[in-house]
Amino acid sequence: MALPIVAVVGRPNVGKSTFVNRIAEADEAIVHEMRGVTRDRSYHKADWNGIEFKLIDTGGIEMGTEDQFQGSIRSQAFEATNEADVIVFIVDGKTGINADDEEVARILRKTSKPVLLAVNKLDTPNKLDELWEFYQLGLGDPFPISATHGHGTGDLLDEVVDHLRKVDCSFEDEEDDEDIINVAIIGRPNAGKSSLTNRLTNNDRSIVSDVAGTTRDAIDTVVVHDGKKYRIVDTAGLRRKSQIDEDVEYYGFVRAMRAIDRADVALLVIDGSIGLTDQDQRVAGFAAERGCAMIIVLNKWDLVEGPEAKAEVRERIEDRMTFVGYAPVVATCALTGKKVDRIWDAVDKAYAGFSQTISTNKLNSWLSSIRETGHTVSQGKAVLRMKYVTQTGTCPPHFTVFVNRPDLVTDNYERFLENRLRKTFDLEGTPIRLKFKKKD
Repeated sequence: MALPIVAVVGRPNVGKSTFVNRIAEADEAIVHEMRGVTRDRSYHKADWNGIEFKLIDTGGIEMGTEDQFQGSIRSQAFEATNEADVIVFIVDGKTGINADDEEVARILRKTSKPVLLAVNKLDTPNKLDELWEFYQLGLGDPFPISATHGHGTGDLLDEVVDHLRKVDCSFEDEEDDEDIINVAIIGRPNAGKSSLTNRLTNNDRSIVSDVAGTTRDAIDTVVVHDGKKYRIVDTAGLRRKSQIDEDVEYYGFVRAMRAIDRADVALLVIDGSIGLTDQDQRVAGFAAERGCAMIIVLNKWDLVEGPEAKAEVRERIEDRMTFVGYAPVVATCALTGKKVDRIWDAVDKAYAGFSQTISTNKLNSWLSSIRETGHTVSQGKAVLRMKYVTQTGTCPPHFTVFVNRPDLVTDNYERFLENRLRKTFDLEGTPIRLKFKKKD
C-alpha cells in the first residue's frame, strides 16, 4: 500500500526540520539556526498509533523575498502541499504572526485538504496565553507544540492520523519493493547533479541553480523506467573536509556519505566543460571505498568544443581514474536531456554485475585456464599455486582463492587476476573483491 503524505510548511526557522526529525525519529533533515537551510522538499517515513505515513520537509516560505533561491523554494513547498493528504502549517509562538504567515495562511485556506496549524516553540506546557493571536489566521484551533521537547506533538499527531484514516491509498507502495535499485548521484558542487536528477525523474523536485552548494539534503525519488524501479538520490556536492567551513554544509556531506553507503550504483557527475579535477578523484574514492558500482557521467558535454578537446578530457579520465577503471563513461547534457537515456542502460548493466553470482564450476574452469598459461609468482624456491576459487559474496562480488602461500600474492598479480576475471565474466561497472586463503 502507498503511504499517505503529510506536508510540513511554514516560513524559515520556525522549527519544521526539528519537528520532522522528532516525528520520524531520525536526524535525516538538517537542522540549523541559519535561515533557509532546507531548500528542496525531502521525504521521511513516520508512524503514529500504527498508522504509517510520509512526512515532507519543505524549505521556508518567504513571500516577499526574491533571492536566487526563494522562488524555487516557495514553489517546492507549494508543490508539496499539492501532493499531500494533510498539511501541517508551523508558525513561531515566540515571535508571533508576521506578513509571511498571513500570506501562506491565505493560500492554505483555499485548499480543500485538511490544514492543521501548529504553534511551535511553546516550551512551557499549559501556558496558552500566546495562542490567541493565531486564531486570526483563520485555520481553526491552533495546536501548541514544542518540537524540541516534544510537548503537544502527540495531540497534533492524533489529529493528523484521524484525517489519514480517511485517505484511500489503494495503489502499490514502490518503496517497499525489494527489487528496487538504489542510485546515488554524486559529484563535486555545481557539476549538474540536480539537473540530472530532474531529468531522470521527469520532475523539478531538486532545485537547480548555478550557485555551488544548492542541494544540502540527500533527496530520494522513486521512479519506474521500462518496468524497473529505481530510487534516485540527489546528494549534496562533496568537497574535501578542510574546505567545508559551514556546519550546514558538513551535515550535507554526512548525508551524502550515507546515501553512498546505501547505494547500489553511484553516478559520478563530472563537469565536462571543466574536465577532471582533484575533487572528482576524491569523490570517486569515497564511492570506491564503500564498494558500490559506479558510472562516470560526463555532464555539460555540449559545452566542450571540438573532438580534440573531448578526446583530451576522456584521456585524462582514463589516465587518472585507473583505481575505478571498471566504471564506464557516459557523456551527456542533463540540461537538454541529450543522451541521458544511455545512463539507464549503464545502470542496469552495472547493477547486473554488482549483484551477479557466478557458479563455482565456471570459476574453476576460469582458474584452470590461468594455470595453463603458467603465469604465477615466486619468491626464491617458493612458487604460488592456486588450488580453487569460489564466490563468497555479492554486492559487490567477493571471490576467495585458495592457494598454498597467500603471502606470495603481489598487488600486480592480484590486478592481473582481476583483469582476467573481468575479461571472462561481464563485470563492467562494479568493483570486485579478491581474498586469498591458505590451502595445503
